[in-house]
Amino acid sequence: MKKLSARYRIWFCDIWGVVHDGHKPEAATVGVLQQHRQNGGLVILVTNSPRTSQGVTLQLDDIGVPRDAYDAIVTSGDVTRDLILQHGGGKLFRIGPQRDQSLFTGLDIALVELDQAKAVICTGLFDDIVETPADYAKLLGDVKARDLTMICANPDKIVRIGNVIRYCAGAIAEAYAQLGGKVLMAGKPYRPIYELAMTRAAEICRHPFSQSSVMVIGDGPETDVKGAADFNLPVVLLLSGVLANKNQHEVLAEIGHQVPHANIIHVARDLVWRG
Repeated sequence: MKKLSARYRIWFCDIWGVVHDGHKPEAATVGVLQQHRQNGGLVILVTNSPRTSQGVTLQLDDIGVPRDAYDAIVTSGDVTRDLILQHGGGKLFRIGPQRDQSLFTGLDIALVELDQAKAVICTGLFDDIVETPADYAKLLGDVKARDLTMICANPDKIVRIGNVIRYCAGAIAEAYAQLGGKVLMAGKPYRPIYELAMTRAAEICRHPFSQSSVMVIGDGPETDVKGAADFNLPVVLLLSGVLANKNQHEVLAEIGHQVPHANIIHVARDLVWRG
């Protein structure tokens, strides 16, 4: 990673499954991010968390991720707030857990019952420990009957927490789209979150920089790899998180089929600074 640090000064790094596993920091990744910053590099953490950047910062503090491992955080929640103001009409029906409440702080909106809503905001499942998308069939049918737009605050479909896989908002949005419902996505792999990350990087650098100096680190083929490819950025693929138990050759073959324009410059189980 040392050579990549010299070539790509700005890193957009995923969080879940890369910087931490939901319970504790991934020491190898954190160490390399710290080394990159000490080497004069910039680290923007880019996450599909439906929380705001401030909320994710506090979450990382609780998990034990040191703040000297990154310069800034850009979240799907940050981008979602703009979509809420554009499409919510002030009244939203929420699908998701109470812990994502910080997403709505300071916004002039009301969370209402479905029959009063102008749009739906999905931050996840109400209870991702026991529920699956199948539990939402009736509710999504009711949403579609009212022809409401769904704003998805987290395009991720699954996440690994420790050794457990749980469903995310993206799985609910996918089920709604299959019913013919309109879905607006804010996070990876969609452009708005990368554009915001570029803006944050420029604010920190205080001078223009070339996009050729930016690379992505992530573990999600449908989010990190596709998002980087669509934004014309090279990507370091970590076989961790949702790919932890996958074979490298199978993963690369699958990505080659699904995202043929991906520019994967390095594949590893863990990040290592040397070389």
